[in-house]
Amino acid sequence: MSEQAGTDPAGAVGGVARAVRAAGTATGVSRAGLIGISVGVLAAGAAAGVAIERLTVGRTMRRRARAELDAKAPYGSLRGRPRTVAAADGTELYVELDGTAEPHGTAEQDGAPEPLTVVFCHGYCLNQDSWHFQRAAFRDGLRLVFWDQRSHGRSERSRSFLAGEPASIDQLGGDLKAVLDAVAPTGPLVLVGHSMGGMTVMALADQDPELFRERVAGVALIGTLAGNWDAVTFGLPQAGAKLFRRVAPGMMKLLGRQVDLVEATRRLGTDVSAVLYRRFSFGGKDVDPGVARFAEQMLDATPIDVVAEFYPVFSAHEKTEALAALRGIPALVLTGTKDLLTPPGHGEVMAEQLRGAELVLVEDAGHLVMLERPDVVDERLAALFERAARFRGAAVPSALPSVEEP
Repeated sequence: MSEQAGTDPAGAVGGVARAVRAAGTATGVSRAGLIGISVGVLAAGAAAGVAIERLTVGRTMRRRARAELDAKAPYGSLRGRPRTVAAADGTELYVELDGTAEPHGTAEQDGAPEPLTVVFCHGYCLNQDSWHFQRAAFRDGLRLVFWDQRSHGRSERSRSFLAGEPASIDQLGGDLKAVLDAVAPTGPLVLVGHSMGGMTVMALADQDPELFRERVAGVALIGTLAGNWDAVTFGLPQAGAKLFRRVAPGMMKLLGRQVDLVEATRRLGTDVSAVLYRRFSFGGKDVDPGVARFAEQMLDATPIDVVAEFYPVFSAHEKTEALAALRGIPALVLTGTKDLLTPPGHGEVMAEQLRGAELVLVEDAGHLVMLERPDVVDERLAALFERAARFRGAAVPSALPSVEEP
């Protein structure tokens, strides 16, 4: 898809720059709003290389297909037992508990080892439903925790941001700690993070290394990076990437201030958005249309002001030194070879820092690898869970997807 969709990436980014320059004029806000459908709704704020002429063909047919997929798609339908957890600033975080295992103190098995509690942390512009396949695969024999990051999904809009405080990955690390304290205060933990969720795990490791020494049994870092975000090119030529870096912060601020206009424009630009989502979410051309539509719905559901709220945090994210807290703990670093937002080189650097982590590069997969290739992700997570259980003396789950040595 990416090869077909990209005709002139540098020209596309140049268009973004022209929109930013025009933003101060009477018509500039409208231009910026229109460009917003190709900038503000991406999983990491990158937009370029879309062949607009291809979007005008068969529009009615595509809309009918979307409606049919929406009517029968099962993705995101799995639910657990709901909880709300208050973050340090009072923001209410939405949490769901799932799985058949019971924590220590509730299971009637005196002397039996405690089960693993696996906590899933989703990425930017997504929600806990992005773990749909993993929730289905690991319900039996594990205790699962899913939560929506602040301002995402069913969680409350960040109270501190609304009060004027910038968002930060460190704050998300504190949110994860609040969730653990509330729903998993004891027992061995496995922390699974995708993209911004992986950064959240690193932030917690930086803030509370003792937790990792004493309780964390395993860590999975999927499609994420420890730092150097500004080196990511989004698959653009260096000149185009440099230009995008220059104009994106101002564009995001502008979009965040024009919420009603941009949201209306996004609704009108569904076809453009769908192509952009696919380009930056998936690496292969054979993605299940229902899965692609599911990803599109999650990304579309994230308000543009939330996109703008979190975009600046990635440049400030630098947690390479925090990886030291993870050394010696069973770890999985997994990314797609065609991930344009967190390229595989970043995963290789993290795996090298972690010394002994399993590094998995999923051939031809993109950023949403857990949706695109759930078979591979589930298999490697199952192997991690077995290692984690042995590492902390926890109960080894009796029913896991088949595990093969890489």
